[in-house]
Amino acid sequence: MTADDLSTPLKRRAVTRRIRLPFTAPQAVAGALGLFLASFAGFALFNSNPFGGEPVARIVIDRAKLPAENAKPQASPPVQASPPAQAGPAAPAGTPDQKTITIIDGSSGARRDVVIPDAGKGAAAPPASIPQQLLESSRHGAIPVIAADGLKPMQAYAAGTDADRARVAATPSISLIVAGLGLGTAKTNDALARLPGAVTLAFTPYGTELGKYVERARGSGHEVLLQVPMEPFDYPDNDPGPQTLLTSLTPAQNIDRMYWHMSRFQGYVGIASYMGARFAATEAAMAPIVREAGKRGLIYLDDGGNPRSVAGSVADAQAMTHARTDLAIDTVPTAAEIDRALSRLEALARQRGAAIGMASALPVSIERIAAWARGLESRGIVLAPLTAVAAKAKSN
Repeated sequence: MTADDLSTPLKRRAVTRRIRLPFTAPQAVAGALGLFLASFAGFALFNSNPFGGEPVARIVIDRAKLPAENAKPQASPPVQASPPAQAGPAAPAGTPDQKTITIIDGSSGARRDVVIPDAGKGAAAPPASIPQQLLESSRHGAIPVIAADGLKPMQAYAAGTDADRARVAATPSISLIVAGLGLGTAKTNDALARLPGAVTLAFTPYGTELGKYVERARGSGHEVLLQVPMEPFDYPDNDPGPQTLLTSLTPAQNIDRMYWHMSRFQGYVGIASYMGARFAATEAAMAPIVREAGKRGLIYLDDGGNPRSVAGSVADAQAMTHARTDLAIDTVPTAAEIDRALSRLEALARQRGAAIGMASALPVSIERIAAWARGLESRGIVLAPLTAVAAKAKSN
């Protein structure tokens, strides 16, 4: 055996050399991620982009195709004069003399668009049934005022007799307010046709023929309230309508807007808020409005929806008649829930001697209230106007 035999392997084998990298796979991923973040941070810090990353469109303008700078514009065709406007039906939604507002239901979140007249239209003349000594002229029209002999509108327009009030004072009693009338003809007519006279009706300042509806209501024995639109927390997304009282305005400006609402119709015993959670909780804004209502001989009704409302404390300081709603009847607008709420209102009346409820002018609410009221006296409770129950609650 030679030396070559000893150095030669028995069988040739392919030898593969394993290459080892100086880093592991996780380290490589981490390095790539760090490089990406560093590049992004550098771009954000040092790149000058006044549009903040918003999309930008670029167009090419061929100046040769532009009109000459000194070219005279073409004359517009002459505008023919329109014939004088004649009396007729109200303009459809979307016309210049109307405005559409969106009302958001607080319980369900449902949105409803309502068309209301233009705020610039004048107020209707007060009907002959309104005593002139209870009216004062303003730049918007006639508004309520205390008569020279001390007679207040809340007394002059109160429903019921002295015997009725004596009965209320001696018996558990309930005042029920149905609000939001005037915006819809169908629901307003339904309320006037089906609800008993002891139910108090609250009208918004918007809508057509408000004076006619209010006269019908008073002729049927209903007391009437004026709902004054006030700023809600989500204003202007939720807009009560033109001339809304706002926390951003001065007291004089809000009182002027209040006069506009007051001039829309006459014959109401008092005012209540329409929406207005933010406004009612802002004393600097709310206090002048409550005081103005008291100076004009009106009752103020707090709808009870805002526990931070300052209306009651301001009214107490003025020694004016006011009331606060104890229960909202149709927060859940189903027949079963409305019936349960009315039963709770009865329990409150028996416990306290008097209770006040409020409902919207929904068809189901009107139907259930009408059915409930028919058997109320047989259960030992009197359904009474707001002024009678408010006076009783205050004395209690």
